[in-house]
Amino acid sequence: MNRALGPLAGLLDGLQVLDLSRNLPGPYATRMLADLGAAIVKVEPPEGDPARPLAPLFEALNHGKECRTIDFRQPADLDRLREWVMDADVMLDSFRPGVLQAMGLHHERLKALNPRLVMVSITGYGQQGPWAHKAGHDLNFLALSGVLDQMRSPTTGELALSNVQWGDLAAGSSLAVIAVLSAVLAARRSGVGRHIDVSMAHGLHAQLVMPQATGQLMAPLLGGRMPGAGEDLLNGVLPCYNLYACADGRHLAVGALEHKFWKGACEVFERPQWADQHWQRGLMPHSPESQALKAAVATLVRSRTLADWAERFEAADCCVTPVLSWQEAREHPLFAGQAPVQAWSPVG
Repeated sequence: MNRALGPLAGLLDGLQVLDLSRNLPGPYATRMLADLGAAIVKVEPPEGDPARPLAPLFEALNHGKECRTIDFRQPADLDRLREWVMDADVMLDSFRPGVLQAMGLHHERLKALNPRLVMVSITGYGQQGPWAHKAGHDLNFLALSGVLDQMRSPTTGELALSNVQWGDLAAGSSLAVIAVLSAVLAARRSGVGRHIDVSMAHGLHAQLVMPQATGQLMAPLLGGRMPGAGEDLLNGVLPCYNLYACADGRHLAVGALEHKFWKGACEVFERPQWADQHWQRGLMPHSPESQALKAAVATLVRSRTLADWAERFEAADCCVTPVLSWQEAREHPLFAGQAPVQAWSPVG
Protein backbone atom coordinates (compact mmCIF):
# COMPACT_ATOMS: atom_id res chain seq x y z
CA MET A 1 0.00 0.00 0.00
CA ASN A 2 1.27 3.46 -0.83
CA ARG A 3 1.25 5.32 2.46
CA ALA A 4 1.93 8.60 0.67
CA LEU A 5 -1.73 8.56 -0.33
CA GLY A 6 -2.69 9.19 3.29
CA PRO A 7 -6.48 9.19 3.75
CA LEU A 8 -7.05 7.89 0.22
CA ALA A 9 -5.34 4.61 1.08
CA GLY A 10 -8.41 3.40 2.98
CA LEU A 11 -11.13 4.28 0.49
CA LEU A 12 -11.50 0.66 -0.66
CA ASP A 13 -10.88 -1.05 2.67
CA GLY A 14 -12.67 -4.39 2.73
CA LEU A 15 -12.68 -4.90 -1.04
CA GLN A 16 -11.30 -8.36 -1.79
CA VAL A 17 -9.75 -8.81 -5.24
CA LEU A 18 -8.37 -11.93 -6.93
CA ASP A 19 -5.90 -10.87 -9.62
CA LEU A 20 -5.22 -13.56 -12.21
CA SER A 21 -3.66 -11.10 -14.67
CA ARG A 22 -0.02 -10.85 -15.69
CA ASN A 23 2.42 -8.44 -17.31
CA LEU A 24 1.25 -4.80 -17.26
CA PRO A 25 -2.44 -3.85 -17.77
CA GLY A 26 -4.09 -6.02 -15.11
CA PRO A 27 -1.38 -5.70 -12.45
CA TYR A 28 -1.36 -1.92 -12.82
CA ALA A 29 -5.15 -1.86 -12.44
CA THR A 30 -5.01 -3.87 -9.22
CA ARG A 31 -2.02 -1.81 -8.07
CA MET A 32 -4.28 1.26 -8.22
CA LEU A 33 -6.98 -0.60 -6.31
CA ALA A 34 -4.40 -1.67 -3.71
CA ASP A 35 -3.23 1.93 -3.30
CA LEU A 36 -6.80 2.82 -2.41
CA GLY A 37 -7.03 0.11 0.24
CA ALA A 38 -8.29 -3.01 -1.55
CA ALA A 39 -6.80 -6.35 -0.52
CA ILE A 40 -5.27 -7.96 -3.60
CA VAL A 41 -4.42 -11.65 -3.90
CA LYS A 42 -2.16 -12.07 -6.92
CA VAL A 43 -2.52 -15.58 -8.35
CA GLU A 44 0.45 -16.70 -10.44
CA PRO A 45 1.31 -19.87 -12.37
CA PRO A 46 4.30 -21.95 -11.16
CA GLU A 47 6.66 -20.08 -13.52
CA GLY A 48 5.50 -16.75 -12.11
CA ASP A 49 4.35 -13.53 -13.73
CA PRO A 50 6.45 -12.83 -16.87
CA ALA A 51 7.21 -9.39 -15.39
CA ARG A 52 9.15 -10.92 -12.47
CA PRO A 53 12.54 -10.82 -14.27
CA LEU A 54 12.06 -7.04 -14.58
CA ALA A 55 12.36 -6.54 -10.84
CA PRO A 56 11.74 -2.74 -10.70
CA LEU A 57 8.63 -3.12 -12.86
CA PHE A 58 7.29 -6.09 -10.91
CA GLU A 59 7.76 -4.29 -7.59
CA ALA A 60 6.12 -1.11 -8.88
CA LEU A 61 3.09 -3.07 -10.09
CA ASN A 62 2.71 -5.60 -7.32
CA HIS A 63 3.92 -4.25 -3.99
CA GLY A 64 1.34 -4.59 -1.25
CA LYS A 65 -0.27 -7.66 -2.85
CA GLU A 66 -0.40 -11.16 -1.40
CA CYS A 67 1.12 -13.54 -3.97
CA ARG A 68 -0.13 -17.11 -4.27
CA THR A 69 0.79 -19.81 -6.77
CA ILE A 70 -1.44 -22.38 -8.42
CA ASP A 71 -1.03 -24.64 -11.44
CA PHE A 72 -3.87 -23.67 -13.76
CA ARG A 73 -3.54 -27.06 -15.46
CA GLN A 74 -4.29 -29.03 -12.31
CA PRO A 75 -7.97 -29.63 -11.35
CA ALA A 76 -7.14 -29.64 -7.63
CA ASP A 77 -5.51 -26.22 -7.89
CA LEU A 78 -8.49 -24.86 -9.83
CA ASP A 79 -10.77 -26.18 -7.09
CA ARG A 80 -8.67 -24.26 -4.58
CA LEU A 81 -9.02 -21.11 -6.67
CA ARG A 82 -12.78 -21.55 -6.78
CA GLU A 83 -12.75 -21.68 -2.97
CA TRP A 84 -11.00 -18.31 -2.93
CA VAL A 85 -13.67 -16.95 -5.27
CA MET A 86 -16.29 -17.52 -2.60
CA ASP A 87 -14.75 -14.79 -0.43
CA ALA A 88 -13.85 -12.36 -3.22
CA ASP A 89 -15.65 -9.26 -4.44
CA VAL A 90 -13.73 -9.07 -7.70
CA MET A 91 -11.81 -11.40 -9.98
CA LEU A 92 -9.70 -9.76 -12.69
CA ASP A 93 -7.95 -11.63 -15.50
CA SER A 94 -6.11 -11.03 -18.76
CA PHE A 95 -6.63 -14.39 -20.47
CA ARG A 96 -7.71 -14.67 -24.07
CA PRO A 97 -11.42 -15.30 -24.64
CA GLY A 98 -12.40 -18.91 -23.96
CA VAL A 99 -9.60 -19.68 -21.50
CA LEU A 100 -11.73 -19.08 -18.41
CA GLN A 101 -14.44 -21.28 -19.87
CA ALA A 102 -11.94 -24.08 -20.53
CA MET A 103 -10.71 -23.93 -16.92
CA GLY A 104 -14.19 -23.86 -15.44
CA LEU A 105 -13.73 -20.29 -14.23
CA HIS A 106 -16.40 -18.66 -16.39
CA HIS A 107 -19.01 -16.39 -14.87
CA GLU A 108 -21.94 -18.80 -15.18
CA ARG A 109 -20.11 -21.30 -12.98
CA LEU A 110 -18.54 -18.89 -10.52
CA LYS A 111 -21.71 -16.91 -9.86
CA ALA A 112 -23.23 -20.10 -8.43
CA LEU A 113 -20.47 -19.98 -5.81
CA ASN A 114 -20.61 -16.22 -5.30
CA PRO A 115 -23.59 -14.38 -6.85
CA ARG A 116 -22.16 -10.95 -6.09
CA LEU A 117 -18.80 -11.67 -7.79
CA VAL A 118 -17.65 -9.03 -10.27
CA MET A 119 -15.43 -10.37 -13.04
CA VAL A 120 -13.42 -8.06 -15.28
CA SER A 121 -11.45 -9.46 -18.21
CA ILE A 122 -8.85 -7.30 -19.95
CA THR A 123 -8.52 -8.47 -23.56
CA GLY A 124 -6.76 -7.20 -26.64
CA TYR A 125 -9.67 -7.15 -29.05
CA GLY A 126 -12.79 -8.11 -27.10
CA GLN A 127 -14.60 -11.37 -26.39
CA GLN A 128 -16.13 -11.86 -29.83
CA GLY A 129 -15.32 -11.33 -33.48
CA PRO A 130 -12.52 -12.46 -35.81
CA TRP A 131 -9.80 -10.80 -33.74
CA ALA A 132 -10.91 -12.09 -30.33
CA HIS A 133 -8.34 -14.91 -30.17
CA LYS A 134 -5.40 -13.04 -31.70
CA ALA A 135 -2.34 -12.11 -29.69
CA GLY A 136 -1.28 -8.50 -29.36
CA HIS A 137 0.75 -5.97 -27.43
CA ASP A 138 0.39 -2.27 -26.82
CA LEU A 139 1.89 -1.41 -30.21
CA ASN A 140 -0.65 -3.59 -32.00
CA PHE A 141 -3.62 -2.10 -30.16
CA LEU A 142 -2.37 1.41 -30.94
CA ALA A 143 -1.86 0.50 -34.59
CA LEU A 144 -5.18 -1.22 -35.20
CA SER A 145 -7.29 1.31 -33.28
CA GLY A 146 -6.19 4.27 -35.42
CA VAL A 147 -4.47 5.95 -32.47
CA LEU A 148 -0.91 5.28 -33.64
CA ASP A 149 -1.59 7.05 -36.93
CA GLN A 150 -2.30 10.20 -34.90
CA MET A 151 1.17 10.01 -33.30
CA ARG A 152 3.06 11.46 -36.24
CA SER A 153 5.64 14.20 -36.44
CA PRO A 154 3.87 17.36 -37.63
CA THR A 155 6.85 18.17 -39.83
CA THR A 156 7.95 14.84 -41.35
CA GLY A 157 4.85 12.73 -40.80
CA GLU A 158 7.00 9.97 -39.33
CA LEU A 159 5.30 7.65 -36.85
CA ALA A 160 6.41 7.81 -33.22
CA LEU A 161 7.02 4.60 -31.25
CA SER A 162 5.74 5.65 -27.83
CA ASN A 163 7.60 4.45 -24.74
CA VAL A 164 4.41 4.99 -22.71
CA GLN A 165 1.97 2.09 -23.09
CA TRP A 166 -1.24 3.99 -23.77
CA GLY A 167 -3.20 0.91 -24.82
CA ASP A 168 -2.16 -1.12 -21.79
CA LEU A 169 -2.55 1.64 -19.23
CA ALA A 170 -5.16 4.12 -20.47
CA ALA A 171 -7.40 1.73 -22.40
CA GLY A 172 -6.61 -1.32 -20.27
CA SER A 173 -5.77 -0.55 -16.64
CA SER A 174 -7.74 2.65 -16.19
CA LEU A 175 -10.88 1.41 -17.91
CA ALA A 176 -10.64 -1.84 -15.94
CA VAL A 177 -10.58 0.10 -12.66
CA ILE A 178 -13.67 2.04 -13.76
CA ALA A 179 -15.37 -1.24 -14.67
CA VAL A 180 -14.46 -2.81 -11.31
CA LEU A 181 -15.71 0.08 -9.20
CA SER A 182 -18.90 0.58 -11.21
CA ALA A 183 -19.80 -3.12 -11.13
CA VAL A 184 -18.97 -3.46 -7.43
CA LEU A 185 -21.24 -0.52 -6.65
CA ALA A 186 -24.05 -2.12 -8.64
CA ALA A 187 -23.44 -5.52 -7.01
CA ARG A 188 -23.67 -4.03 -3.54
CA ARG A 189 -27.03 -2.50 -4.43
CA SER A 190 -28.46 -5.56 -6.12
CA GLY A 191 -26.49 -8.50 -4.72
CA VAL A 192 -25.73 -9.59 -8.27
CA GLY A 193 -22.35 -9.40 -9.95
CA ARG A 194 -21.47 -9.45 -13.64
CA HIS A 195 -18.71 -10.17 -16.12
CA ILE A 196 -17.31 -7.15 -18.00
CA ASP A 197 -14.86 -7.22 -20.89
CA VAL A 198 -12.36 -4.37 -21.31
CA SER A 199 -10.95 -4.43 -24.84
CA MET A 200 -7.78 -2.39 -25.15
CA ALA A 201 -8.14 -1.90 -28.91
CA HIS A 202 -11.74 -0.75 -28.52
CA GLY A 203 -10.81 1.45 -25.56
CA LEU A 204 -8.17 3.21 -27.63
CA HIS A 205 -10.50 3.63 -30.59
CA ALA A 206 -13.06 5.28 -28.32
CA GLN A 207 -10.44 7.85 -27.31
CA LEU A 208 -10.24 9.24 -30.83
CA VAL A 209 -13.03 11.63 -29.87
CA MET A 210 -10.98 14.79 -30.55
CA PRO A 211 -9.55 13.79 -33.96
CA GLN A 212 -13.01 12.75 -35.10
CA ALA A 213 -14.52 16.08 -34.05
CA THR A 214 -11.73 18.42 -35.11
CA GLY A 215 -11.16 16.49 -38.31
CA GLN A 216 -14.68 17.35 -39.41
CA LEU A 217 -13.91 21.03 -38.78
CA MET A 218 -10.63 20.93 -40.69
CA ALA A 219 -11.85 18.88 -43.67
CA PRO A 220 -13.53 21.83 -45.48
CA LEU A 221 -10.22 23.71 -45.30
CA LEU A 222 -8.40 20.74 -46.85
CA GLY A 223 -10.56 20.15 -49.88
CA GLY A 224 -12.82 17.70 -48.09
CA ARG A 225 -10.18 15.26 -46.87
CA MET A 226 -9.49 14.50 -43.22
CA PRO A 227 -6.37 16.16 -41.77
CA GLY A 228 -3.06 14.36 -41.57
CA ALA A 229 0.12 14.98 -39.61
CA GLY A 230 0.47 18.63 -38.63
CA GLU A 231 -2.87 19.56 -40.18
CA ASP A 232 -5.37 19.12 -37.36
CA LEU A 233 -6.36 21.55 -34.63
CA LEU A 234 -4.21 19.97 -31.92
CA ASN A 235 -1.44 18.25 -33.85
CA GLY A 236 0.41 21.16 -35.37
CA VAL A 237 -1.71 23.52 -37.48
CA LEU A 238 -2.14 26.23 -34.82
CA PRO A 239 0.67 28.67 -33.97
CA CYS A 240 -0.67 28.91 -30.41
CA TYR A 241 -0.68 25.14 -29.81
CA ASN A 242 2.56 23.63 -30.97
CA LEU A 243 6.01 22.31 -30.18
CA TYR A 244 8.89 24.63 -30.97
CA ALA A 245 12.59 23.82 -31.13
CA CYS A 246 14.93 25.97 -29.02
CA ALA A 247 18.50 27.04 -29.73
CA ASP A 248 19.88 23.96 -27.95
CA GLY A 249 17.66 21.45 -29.73
CA ARG A 250 15.29 21.13 -26.78
CA HIS A 251 11.60 21.93 -27.18
CA LEU A 252 9.07 24.36 -25.76
CA ALA A 253 5.43 23.24 -25.51
CA VAL A 254 3.16 26.15 -26.33
CA GLY A 255 -0.38 25.14 -25.35
CA ALA A 256 -2.03 28.56 -25.39
CA LEU A 257 -5.18 27.26 -27.04
CA GLU A 258 -7.46 29.94 -25.61
CA HIS A 259 -6.96 33.59 -26.56
CA LYS A 260 -6.38 34.75 -22.98
CA PHE A 261 -3.43 32.36 -22.66
CA TRP A 262 -2.03 33.29 -26.07
CA LYS A 263 -2.17 36.94 -25.07
CA GLY A 264 -0.14 36.13 -21.96
CA ALA A 265 2.36 34.11 -23.99
CA CYS A 266 2.81 37.02 -26.41
CA GLU A 267 3.68 39.25 -23.47
CA VAL A 268 6.47 36.89 -22.44
CA PHE A 269 7.55 36.57 -26.07
CA GLU A 270 7.65 40.41 -26.15
CA ARG A 271 5.50 40.34 -29.26
CA PRO A 272 2.27 42.14 -28.29
CA GLN A 273 1.42 42.56 -31.98
CA TRP A 274 0.78 38.81 -32.15
CA ALA A 275 -1.87 38.82 -29.41
CA ASP A 276 -4.92 39.08 -31.64
CA GLN A 277 -3.54 36.71 -34.27
CA HIS A 278 -5.40 33.77 -32.84
CA TRP A 279 -7.97 31.29 -34.11
CA GLN A 280 -10.51 32.62 -31.60
CA ARG A 281 -9.99 36.05 -33.10
CA GLY A 282 -10.57 34.91 -36.68
CA LEU A 283 -7.12 33.70 -37.74
CA MET A 284 -8.10 30.72 -39.90
CA PRO A 285 -6.06 27.53 -39.58
CA HIS A 286 -4.18 26.69 -42.80
CA SER A 287 -4.36 30.31 -43.96
CA PRO A 288 -1.13 31.97 -45.18
CA GLU A 289 -1.34 34.38 -42.22
CA SER A 290 -1.52 31.52 -39.74
CA GLN A 291 1.38 29.71 -41.38
CA ALA A 292 3.46 32.89 -41.35
CA LEU A 293 2.78 33.42 -37.65
CA LYS A 294 3.78 29.84 -36.85
CA ALA A 295 7.05 30.35 -38.71
CA ALA A 296 7.67 33.61 -36.84
CA VAL A 297 7.09 31.93 -33.47
CA ALA A 298 9.43 29.10 -34.46
CA THR A 299 12.16 31.59 -35.39
CA LEU A 300 11.78 33.45 -32.11
CA VAL A 301 11.80 30.33 -29.94
CA ARG A 302 14.86 29.04 -31.77
CA SER A 303 16.76 32.18 -30.73
CA ARG A 304 17.05 31.11 -27.07
CA THR A 305 17.77 27.95 -25.11
CA LEU A 306 15.07 25.96 -23.36
CA ALA A 307 16.44 26.97 -19.96
CA ASP A 308 16.11 30.61 -20.93
CA TRP A 309 12.52 30.19 -22.09
CA ALA A 310 11.62 28.09 -19.05
CA GLU A 311 12.88 30.85 -16.76
CA ARG A 312 10.97 33.52 -18.68
CA PHE A 313 7.71 31.55 -18.54
CA GLU A 314 8.12 30.34 -14.95
CA ALA A 315 5.91 33.04 -13.46
CA ALA A 316 3.48 33.29 -16.40
CA ASP A 317 0.11 31.54 -16.36
CA CYS A 318 -0.27 30.95 -20.09
CA CYS A 319 0.08 27.19 -20.73
CA VAL A 320 3.69 27.27 -21.94
CA THR A 321 6.05 24.68 -20.47
CA PRO A 322 9.41 23.08 -21.18
CA VAL A 323 9.47 19.56 -22.59
CA LEU A 324 11.26 17.70 -19.81
CA SER A 325 13.13 14.44 -19.94
CA TRP A 326 11.99 11.62 -17.67
CA GLN A 327 14.84 12.34 -15.26
CA GLU A 328 14.11 16.08 -15.25
CA ALA A 329 10.45 15.39 -14.54
CA ARG A 330 11.38 13.19 -11.58
CA GLU A 331 13.38 16.07 -10.11
CA HIS A 332 10.78 18.75 -10.87
CA PRO A 333 9.11 20.19 -7.73
CA LEU A 334 5.75 18.98 -9.02
CA PHE A 335 6.82 15.34 -8.80
CA ALA A 336 9.83 15.28 -6.46
CA GLY A 337 9.47 12.63 -3.76
CA GLN A 338 6.41 11.08 -5.39
CA ALA A 339 6.18 7.46 -6.49
CA PRO A 340 6.35 7.30 -10.31
CA VAL A 341 3.02 5.45 -10.62
CA GLN A 342 1.10 7.52 -8.09
CA ALA A 343 -1.69 9.63 -9.56
CA TRP A 344 -3.74 10.55 -6.49
CA SER A 345 -3.14 12.71 -3.46
CA PRO A 346 -5.45 13.74 -0.64
CA VAL A 347 -6.87 17.25 -0.48
CA GLY A 348 -7.21 18.64 3.04
